[in-house]
Amino acid sequence: MTVPQLRLGVNIDHVATVRNARGGAYPDPVRAAHLAVEAGADGITAHLREDRRHIRDADIAALKASLAVPLNFEMAATDEMVALAVATRPHAACLVPEKREERTTEGGLDIIGGRDHLAPRIRTLAEAGIRVSLFVEPEPEVMEAAHALGAPVVELHTGSYCEAAIAGDQAAVERELARIRRAAAHGAGLGLEIHAGHGLTTDSVGPVAAVREIRELNIGHALIADAIFVGLAQAIRDMRAAMDRARG
Repeated sequence: MTVPQLRLGVNIDHVATVRNARGGAYPDPVRAAHLAVEAGADGITAHLREDRRHIRDADIAALKASLAVPLNFEMAATDEMVALAVATRPHAACLVPEKREERTTEGGLDIIGGRDHLAPRIRTLAEAGIRVSLFVEPEPEVMEAAHALGAPVVELHTGSYCEAAIAGDQAAVERELARIRRAAAHGAGLGLEIHAGHGLTTDSVGPVAAVREIRELNIGHALIADAIFVGLAQAIRDMRAAMDRARG
C-alpha cells in the first residue's frame, strides 16, 4: 500500500512572540510564513488567542490575503473567534482548549464533556465552508466523539509523547506512541482525516511521522527555536527531511 505524503504545517506564532516582546512590527510573522512556504511548508498555522499574546487580528487578515497555501486558524471555541473565522474564511479552523494562564496549549479539547458547547460552533464554521479540526487526546472514544460531532479532521495531541522522549523514559515513549497509533487507526477507520502535533522536534518527529494514517503534522516552536541557529528555511528543510525519512 502506498503511504500518502505527509504534509507539514508550520506554526508561526512565536515569530509574533518575538515581535511583541519589543513592540513594533519586526519580525513580521507574515514574512516568516512566506519564507516557510518557500522552504517547503504545505500550509501555515496561526493561533489567535483571546489575549492576543502573539498573533494579532491584523496578522490573520494579512495571512489570509497573501498566502497561496492553506491557512489553518487555531482558535478557542468562543463566539468571538467563530465570528472572526467566518469573517476571514481560512481554509481550516482548528479548535483548541485555551486558558489565559497557560504558556502553551495543555492537552486536548474535551469534546466528550463539551459536546453541547462545540456542536453549534462546529456547524457554523462548516456552513461557512471552513474545514473544522479538533485538537484532541489520542484515544479511540475521542475519535468516536469527533466523528459524532461531524468534524472531518482531528489533530492528535503529541505533547505527552514528546515530554516522555525529552525525559528519556522509554517505557512512557512506547506507551504514548501506542496511544497515538491506536487512535490514528481508529479515527481513520471512522473516516476522519488524522493530523498530529505539539512539541515535536527533529529528534522526536520520526515515530509519529511513520504512522501511516497521519496525513499532516503541525509544528511551530521547535522550528522557530532551531531557526535561531540555522535559519528558518534550513530548520524547515531539516524537519521535512526527518519526516520524509520516517515516512519512507
